[in-house]
Amino acid sequence: MRATRSILRSVLLGSAALALTAPVLAAPAKPWLNLSLSPEARARAIVGQMTQDEKLQIVRTWFPPFATGKPGAPTDMIPSAGEMVGIPRLGIPTLRESDASLGVANQVEQRKGDVATALPASLATAASFDPQVAYEGGAMIGAEARAKRFNVLLAGGVNLTRDPWGGRDFEYLGEDPLLSGLLAGASIKGVESNHIVSTIKHYALNAQETGRMVYDARIGQPALHESDLLAFQIGIEKGQPGSVMCSYNLVNGDHSCESHELLTSVLRGDWGYKGWVMSDWGAVHSTVKAANAGLDQDSGAELDSGDFFRAKLRDAVAKGDVPQARLDAMVTHILTGIVSSGLYDHPSPAAVEPIDYAAHALVAQKAAEEGIVLLRNKGGLLPLAATATTVVLIGGHADVGVLSGGGSSQVRSVGGVPIEIPLKSGPAASFARTTWHGSSPLKAIRAMLPGADVRYVDGSDPAAAAAAAKSADIALVFATQWRTEAEDVHDLALPDGQDALIAAVAAANPRTAVVLETGGPVTMPWLDKVPAVLAAWYPGQRGGEAIANILFGKVNPSGRLPITFPTSESQAPRPAPVGLAIAAQDDAASNAGGAPGTAHSFPVEYPEGADVGYRWYAKQAQAPLFPFGYGLSYTQFAYSHLKVTGGAALTVSFDVTNSGQLAGADVPQLYVTPPAGGAVARLAGFERVTLNPGETRHVTLTAERRTLSTWDEAARGWNLAGGRYAVAIGHHAGDAALEGDATLAGAAFKP
Repeated sequence: MRATRSILRSVLLGSAALALTAPVLAAPAKPWLNLSLSPEARARAIVGQMTQDEKLQIVRTWFPPFATGKPGAPTDMIPSAGEMVGIPRLGIPTLRESDASLGVANQVEQRKGDVATALPASLATAASFDPQVAYEGGAMIGAEARAKRFNVLLAGGVNLTRDPWGGRDFEYLGEDPLLSGLLAGASIKGVESNHIVSTIKHYALNAQETGRMVYDARIGQPALHESDLLAFQIGIEKGQPGSVMCSYNLVNGDHSCESHELLTSVLRGDWGYKGWVMSDWGAVHSTVKAANAGLDQDSGAELDSGDFFRAKLRDAVAKGDVPQARLDAMVTHILTGIVSSGLYDHPSPAAVEPIDYAAHALVAQKAAEEGIVLLRNKGGLLPLAATATTVVLIGGHADVGVLSGGGSSQVRSVGGVPIEIPLKSGPAASFARTTWHGSSPLKAIRAMLPGADVRYVDGSDPAAAAAAAKSADIALVFATQWRTEAEDVHDLALPDGQDALIAAVAAANPRTAVVLETGGPVTMPWLDKVPAVLAAWYPGQRGGEAIANILFGKVNPSGRLPITFPTSESQAPRPAPVGLAIAAQDDAASNAGGAPGTAHSFPVEYPEGADVGYRWYAKQAQAPLFPFGYGLSYTQFAYSHLKVTGGAALTVSFDVTNSGQLAGADVPQLYVTPPAGGAVARLAGFERVTLNPGETRHVTLTAERRTLSTWDEAARGWNLAGGRYAVAIGHHAGDAALEGDATLAGAAFKP
């Protein structure tokens, strides 16, 4: 809380200082300065004052590594994701963009010596089931971005996890549209509290990284609206992002950044979105089709196969292939996002400002602690006793730090990078590194046990690790699986013989706990032999301290899985990563100097439709290794006194009691099964509740009615069927601690 107050105080003080220079009353000749007008009206007024050259200037951004020295490129670019040159005479700020899912990124140290606070993986934030944690993380990275003079953060990842080996799954918020949308919206709102722009991305169905430039996601419109699009819709409603970033892949035959259905019919028509659509870097393939479909800004244009939004766009407008009104709308959307975020009235600082990294580190640590999931605790091995005299840590480079994921979200964290392994090949080689944050679990555990013998063994020799473990009071195995943007993992096994290592250590010492640092699910052939398992994800720059606090009970674990852990790959809708051969062709073409996406596209069918993740397992009557929503605690929680009310809305109320001996947090989850034949239970609500021992809290949840409804494509709206809805309050998907039902009145409603 101290960290949160510090961030909010610094943000509020900064906003107050900026407000002194912001316009208060509009000059009659400058209606765009009238704060009583809507952002869209102010944007239209600015557009009315712009020349054609100025309009064309802001519908394209420059990518620093490839833009320097090119005609028209700005000379003041900060090495980062990109820059849009502003128009000072109209107060339009230069947009300086940074990758930002987990902090202000500096992947391959483009900016020498520049560090930032690294949040844990987004899966950890999702595992908190806590919108406040998401908001605080967003506010923190937004504050650091602003202090570094960035004003557009390429944050807000909300793609649903459809395949358990997705290379970028760690950047997203899991498999459920309600959870993902609510937490993405909270994070975006936090970012934009700093008067800067956040995106929401990658719109839409960016469900895999292998072949991401060329795969064609095939899915029916109802299923799409009831799953991935619902996550985006909720995220946009809650966060009001200034920009939406369209994705690399195709959807139902069109590239996402050329899809009139996605960009105009859905985003503008169904949802009434007012901000701007920017492309992903290198995701633009045309001028006329993309502009007329609804793309407003070609971002990172140097990565495209052509310069589509400069001379080609000018010519297309002159010929009438892209109407002048469409160009004006593109510019209006960009300016609307700039105004609505507060950036127009509160421009970026002229110089880099100081950052309270110590306070921000506590935000990252809190997110890690709330997001760590206790998967197994047989015999109450955890929390570990502070009286342990000999503890051995094995593997995972736990002596120096914790693993981070790779790609555009990679943060050069405060405290340094103790291990950095450059990639020698593959699609991520140019912008990703295998790195560890300098937060040592070994150091953190030694601080907790100052009188104990706490040692580290690297785990490269399973026999030596087993011998070291045999004589220890406790053996802690740190197992890692690295994931990165641009390529999926090929299977769910722990790499480099770690399964054999864990089995050997567990056989030598029955008091063994495994700490998983992974970007998604892994298989666990050794599970029955290990009494305790933690899913720590990629725990960020204070991950070592967070893991130690959980292991020794200074923090009671409260994370819940935002993603299902399958027993084996065969349980997934697609039992192996799709498109490896064609993706290899595409990579070869790109490495040979061709444009990405030059190989033949290939379809990816989604037989699960809207039933993503836990709903797929329920439909297939498959028991996963660990279900969505699952997580243990060092205390116990009981539910009672369920009351269910139907009619126009479904509302439930019930009591949650901490029936154990320790204070802790629980996440009661509301699952509802619609009356239609073949329907399975869907998460319709949840609340995180913190309770002292013996304390009871009365909780009321109202079901999000879109999770209970079906999409009617002909009516372009939702249909809530009338009838009996089964209700369960559970600790995870498939659990029914309390059961009831209610009858709802049928209704049709617009998005």
